[in-house]
Order: sequence, then C-alpha cells, then structure tokens
Amino acid sequence: MEKTDEAGKGTIVLATVRGDVHDIGKNLVDIILSNNGYNVVNLGIKQPVSAILEAADEHRADVIGMSGLLVKSTVIMKENLEELNARGLAATYPVILGGAALTRAYVEQDLHEIYQGEVRYARDAFEGLRLMDALIGVKRGVPGAKLPELRPRRVRAATVEIEDRPEEGHVRSDVATDNPIPAPPFWGTRVIKGIQLKEYASWLDEGALFKGQWGLKQARTGAGPTYEELVETEGRPRLRGLLDRLQTENLLEAAVVHGYFPCVSKDDDLIILDEQGNERTRFTFPRQRRGRRLCLADFFRPEESGETDVVGFQVVTVGSRIGEETARLFAADSYRDYLELHGLSVQLAEALAEYWHARVRAELGFAGEDPAGMEDMFALKYRGARFSLGYGACPDLEDRAKIAELLHPERIGVQLSEEFQLHPEQSTDAIVIHHPEAKYFNAR
Repeated sequence: MEKTDEAGKGTIVLATVRGDVHDIGKNLVDIILSNNGYNVVNLGIKQPVSAILEAADEHRADVIGMSGLLVKSTVIMKENLEELNARGLAATYPVILGGAALTRAYVEQDLHEIYQGEVRYARDAFEGLRLMDALIGVKRGVPGAKLPELRPRRVRAATVEIEDRPEEGHVRSDVATDNPIPAPPFWGTRVIKGIQLKEYASWLDEGALFKGQWGLKQARTGAGPTYEELVETEGRPRLRGLLDRLQTENLLEAAVVHGYFPCVSKDDDLIILDEQGNERTRFTFPRQRRGRRLCLADFFRPEESGETDVVGFQVVTVGSRIGEETARLFAADSYRDYLELHGLSVQLAEALAEYWHARVRAELGFAGEDPAGMEDMFALKYRGARFSLGYGACPDLEDRAKIAELLHPERIGVQLSEEFQLHPEQSTDAIVIHHPEAKYFNAR
C-alpha cells in the first residue's frame, strides 16, 4: 500500500504521549489516514503536550491524535486534555485517543466530562479513519456529517457481592515449600553475544506471528483460501524471505545477559541475597485477594525455613539494527514491509527469550521435563515460568530498575529509560522461576 497523490482533506498531528515508547498502533493510524488523503504530522514517541500543541499550531492541525500502550499513558492523556482546557484550545482541537490500556467508557464518559471540546476513542486505525472523516465533515459543514454518538457506560444490575477477604495478618498461598531446590551452574551474571538465528528460530511462534502480527485470516464469508492455505502460500514464503534478508543484511544482534542469585521470601517480598547471605535488594509483589491468594514470592523458600533458594533473571535483545531498518521502511512509505518486519522483530525477541529460558531449565537440571512437541512448549507446558515485568503477577515496571542493577544489560546494548522502558524495543526482561507450580496468574 503506497500513499495516494491526493492530499489536503485535513491535517492531524499524531503522537505517542510522554513516557511511552510504543508506536506501532500510531503508525498504523498514520498509514491508513495518509493513504486516504489526510496530511499526517507524526511526531513519534515520548512527546510532551507542549510539543504536540506547537506542532498543531505550526501545521494548522484540524485534529490531534494521541496514542499510548501503558496504563500510565491514560493518566498522561487526561493531563494533556486538561492542559488544552487551561490554554483555551479545547474548542480548536478535537482529539482522538487510542491505545491498549484505554477503554471506550473511560474516553467517551470520564474524559469527555472533563474536556471542553470533542474527544473520541478509536479502537483501531479504521475507526480512527471514520472519526477523522466525521470530524472534518462537521468542521467543513458537509451536509449530513455528524460525529458518532457517545456510548454510555454499561451499568450492570446491582448485585450483592460478598468479597472473599483475607483474614487479619499475612496469608500465604498453598504453594508447596518442599520442592527440591536446583543447584545453579554459577552465581552472578554472564553475557552471551553473537547468538545465531538458527539457534532460536525454531522457537518462533508462527501462529502469533501470522495471526497476531501479520493479520492472516480467512475471509468472514468463508470464501477464498483457508487460514492453513494462507500460511502455506503467503505466510511461510514471506517469513523465509525475511529471515534470509535478516541474515544477509546482518540486521540481527541477538544477545543475552542472565544470572542466578540466592534468595528467600518473606510475606509478599522476594529478597535477593549476596554471597554472604545479606540482603542485596527486594521485590514486593501483589497478592491475589481471593482464590489461592497467589503471590510470586510464594514460589521461593520462606526465610524462616532456613533454606536458601535460587532465582534467575534474564534480559534478551535482537539488537537495534532491526529497529533502525523498520524506521527506515516506515519513513520510505514501504508500509507492508514495515509492518511485516516490525511484527517479525517482536516475535523474534520473544523466540530468543523462550530459547534462553529453555537453556536455563537445562542449566538447572530439569530440561528433561520439557514436553516433546513445540506446540506444547508454546502452550507453556514446561516446568516453571518466565514472568516479564508489567504483566499480571508483577505489574510494577519500576522493578525493572532492580533487574537492571543486578544484570547491567547495557553490556548487551539494552538501556532502561526514565519511564522504565527497554531500548531497543525488541528486548525483553524476565524473572525465571523454577518451582513446578509456577504458572501465569493475575494478582489484581
């Protein structure tokens, strides 16, 4: 898909808000709007409201679009709308908001109540296009043009809910505390660079790539090729071509820093120890308020047991070159190549993380418990679990600073931003837990 020659239907300033580095959704909006005749001023990531408003004034924008993936970004968007109010610009700039952490009710009810202009929620890039058409139509007095109605929040019928509250004092889950503690091959950290693609390519989850990243799917009408046929005729041939290109152009710089540390748990805390048994740092994790009342700390020996457990940490990256290449493709309007390569880069980082987690299980001596089939591997049917920061059991991104202090990932070119984001984007971090009962759960 290439940009049309038509321009001038209207101008929108797009930005990922301050503190957020995620731009794939925003860039999709850019692609769709640009190819439908709109002028798009794409400011990029981590944009303060002052920069957004300066660009809107300079380019005489009709609309402002703000995007973000993090929960924190929803708060920044609210602050930005309040700033537009304070500057008397709400009537000048209608706003479209989008991002994974947003909900329609939050935007079209809560934020609409505080914003003195028009604000709407775009679930995806195509809804963003429909909203842009409506906003420009209303502004220019196009007959019949109108904004979609605000959708009221769905209010459930009142019910009496009895919450299962923890009793007074600390409550520990029923996770076993007598599982064998494996001996790590070393204490401290190690850096591994120059990992070849062939070593982790088999861990690439094709389903996540083809469906989630590339959007391969059968037509709703049932006509045309099936998903399986699309995989064989489009998915895998394109994948093979891209993998060959990555190697030929040397766009991958796969590297890992990982380590093993002695530890104990106390209540909801995981305490990392030094070689003398003194506290080095600690992580405090949330605990479920009902059910098993799980907490990540429960998967490690309690301090009062007198035993010392072991925890693994890892940071992996496929390097910065692939991100630089996706940025070049986007700037060159090579949209299909951009979307495919970006999606592949994200999944390759995940494949490298899974590959290294398997290496950790081997080093700890229980790789023999791994399932035989790769589908079962992708279904996480192996022993233990790899918990990445920001998800349900360990939602606090600030804990990344503690992992960075332990592993020093700058040795493999990974930096931690002030907003606790990993750079390059195609990088992941994780707490690696050996306990047989450790599986993913939401603590809140």
